[in-house]
Amino acid sequence: MNDDSWDRLLGRIRENNVVPIVGFGLLAGADGETSLQSQIATHLLRKRGKPPDDNPLPPLRELSEAVSRLNGTVNAQDLYDYVHKAIQDVTGAPGFTVPAPLRQLAEIADFRLFVTLTPDDLLERTLARRCSVNTIVHSPNLPTSEVKDLARDWNSRPGEVHLLYLFGKSRCAPMFAIHDEDMLEYAHNLIAHGGQVLSTFLGELQQRNLLLIGCNFPDWLSRFFLRATNQRRLSEKDKRAWLIDPLDAQSSLTCFLRSYSKEIEILSSARPAEFVAELPQRWMAQHGADAEAASAPPAETVPRSMFFISYSRKTDLPRAVSLYQALLKQGVSESEVWFDRKSIEPGQDYKRRITEGIRGCRYFLPLLSQAANVREEAFVFTEWDTATQRLKGMNREFLLPVIVDPEFEPESYTTPTVAEWNERHLDFGHAPDGVPDGRLISKLKKLVRESRSAGNAS
Repeated sequence: MNDDSWDRLLGRIRENNVVPIVGFGLLAGADGETSLQSQIATHLLRKRGKPPDDNPLPPLRELSEAVSRLNGTVNAQDLYDYVHKAIQDVTGAPGFTVPAPLRQLAEIADFRLFVTLTPDDLLERTLARRCSVNTIVHSPNLPTSEVKDLARDWNSRPGEVHLLYLFGKSRCAPMFAIHDEDMLEYAHNLIAHGGQVLSTFLGELQQRNLLLIGCNFPDWLSRFFLRATNQRRLSEKDKRAWLIDPLDAQSSLTCFLRSYSKEIEILSSARPAEFVAELPQRWMAQHGADAEAASAPPAETVPRSMFFISYSRKTDLPRAVSLYQALLKQGVSESEVWFDRKSIEPGQDYKRRITEGIRGCRYFLPLLSQAANVREEAFVFTEWDTATQRLKGMNREFLLPVIVDPEFEPESYTTPTVAEWNERHLDFGHAPDGVPDGRLISKLKKLVRESRSAGNAS
């Protein structure tokens, strides 16, 4: 891209008129070369006893190919569980770092809408370090109770970005795409206007310029996606798109776009990671101190507490009060404990403050009880998921589950997030009816000392 092309792109970004579409092609490993998709696919095959050593996986098609090799040898429904576990194992491994291109892209505060084509939560995790993230998942099989679209007043919510998982989000269920046939079904859902179609978000994509980075779509899906995100046929489109992918100059897709879509700028010579590395630098240079201030979260909006007590209000308020009082007896001040006793259902502002509190606390204490465990839906589960995502990017103690039932049986709690904590071998504490036992008291004293020491050092 020459300077004029960069200026056109940056001008539209500044106007909040560009939506990044992020694919697996942007997810390079720490060495800048290794594909994260390749790591996940290789891990998946090795776990299933089919290492790809003698039969290499095709570049940027690794996961679809790995699933194809397993198809027919395992239960089709179980494949989604295996892929989900492989994603968790790779992205949650000790020493794992979010690929630099994602971190660089997340620096640009003028991006308010994002679309990810991958099922992992890496982009969400990265954005959450800067601001509040409203996640929206498109999946034909998503339960009706979980379906939500982009709020119509999204543009009037400062400090919040909106992220669409176009092909579903990884979970232990067939609710995200793991191969090309899945992608066909997701595309069909859009064509057929299925019950889970996100018309508001799709409408915003149709009105805005698109920045497609490392999407690596099959030819047919590229054509479909570009047409679905335009209100008129491609030859009549009046908004721009930038396609950053290593496309061959003579490929069928390249020839098609050059013939029928003059407003799509194809940057086939720029590697997605290199393009994204340059983008925030130019954005910062053009907008200076204003851009730097906009890319950082306002300090006053992120509460800093030593402990965050997370509990089910409907079932465990008295136990939470007991634990809160026990912390005060250890010399922790009221301002150092995030403990909310409200009984009203949280609104959007409330949810944002809770999320910021979880991002700002030093230690997260989720209270586990069988009464909460059997609840079908509660905001406390969202709190636990948010803390778990933060844990994945940390290299110190942060999350200490506290069992408040009389029996200490960590494996008896079947909530998916708690099951993940068991898999990670987190240190569970015991506080029957909210009163910490001797071991937990010792643990809390240790955490208070470490927090004080860290505060003095900083």
